[in-house]
Amino acid sequence: MRRRDLMALLAGAATASTSITFAEQPTLPVIGFLGPGSPNTGGTTANLAKFRQGLSEAGYVEGQNVAFEFRWAEAQNNRLPALAADLVDRNVDVIVTGSMPAIQAAMKATSTIPIVFVAGVDPVAAGLVSDLAHPDRNLTGFSVFGPRTNAKRLEILSAFVPNARVIGYMTNPTNPAAPKTAEEIGGNAYEMALANGMQLHLLFASTASEIDAVFLALAELKADGLIISVDPIWNHHQSQIVALAAQYRIPTIYHLRHYAEVGGLASYGRRDEEELRAAGFYAGRILAGAKPADLPIQMPTRYELVINRKAANALGLAVPLTLETQADEIIE
Repeated sequence: MRRRDLMALLAGAATASTSITFAEQPTLPVIGFLGPGSPNTGGTTANLAKFRQGLSEAGYVEGQNVAFEFRWAEAQNNRLPALAADLVDRNVDVIVTGSMPAIQAAMKATSTIPIVFVAGVDPVAAGLVSDLAHPDRNLTGFSVFGPRTNAKRLEILSAFVPNARVIGYMTNPTNPAAPKTAEEIGGNAYEMALANGMQLHLLFASTASEIDAVFLALAELKADGLIISVDPIWNHHQSQIVALAAQYRIPTIYHLRHYAEVGGLASYGRRDEEELRAAGFYAGRILAGAKPADLPIQMPTRYELVINRKAANALGLAVPLTLETQADEIIE
C-alpha cells in the first residue's frame, strides 16, 4: 500500500473513532440559575450546597447526570429580563430563581420551561398563581414570606429599644412587590406602629449610594431602629448595610440569619437553607418528569430569631429576657 493511501486510511479511522466517542457522550439536562445577586454575596455558597443536596436526594448530581448554567444580575433588576431570555435561548430544562423581579422575568421569558423559586413573596397575593396546591402555571417552589413577620420584627426592635418612636423600613423600589407607602408595609406593622405611638418611615434604596443616603436620612430623623425588607438585593450589599448600621448606631433587624452571623443585631425569618434543599429536590423531580402542577407551592410554617449579643453590646443594648427565651440562637 502506498504511503499516501495509508495516511488517508489512518486519518479516516481517527475521524470515525472521534465521531463514535462524541456520539456516545450523552447530553446532560441543564438547570439554569437566574440569580438576582452575585455568586459572592453572603450565603450563596451555603445555599447552593443545600440545593445540590436536595438535587442529589432526587437522584441528580452536577457533572454526572445534570449540568448547571448560572446568570447573575449583580443586584441590577433591569438585567433580569435579558438574563432570563438567555437561559431560555440556551433551552435549559428547569429555571431556578428567587425574588419577585426574577420570577416575573423568568415567567415573561417562558411559559413552558418549569420554574422553581425560593422567594419572599406570597405567590397568590402577588398574582403568580391562583392555587398553591396545584400551581396553574409553569411555576412552583417555596415562599419564605410570612404575613406577620414585619410586625414581629417591629416587636423585636421595640423590645431592644422600649422607648422607640421613629423606625425606618428600607425597601427596594425596583421590586414590584415592594410597598409604595408606609401604610402598605405588610403584616400589620404600620397599624402596630401607630398603636404604640411610633412613626414608621419608608425609605427606598437599590444601589450602594442610595443605601448610604438612607442611613444619612435615618440619622437626620434620629431613628431608633431600622427594619430591612425581605429582598435578595440586600445580600449584594450585606457588608455595607451591617457596617452602616454599626457606624450610625442604629439597631437593625434583618430577614436572614447570615446578617446576624456577620455582625448584625438580629434576624427574624425563615431559615431558607431548608427551602433551598427542597427546591433542589423539586428540580430533580421535574427533571424526572414531574410537572409544576404536581408539586404544591409551600409556605413557611416556622421562623427563627437569631441575636448577636456582641452587636447589641456595641450599640449599648441589653438583650431583654423576653428575647433571650424566644431566640433560637444567640451569637456570643
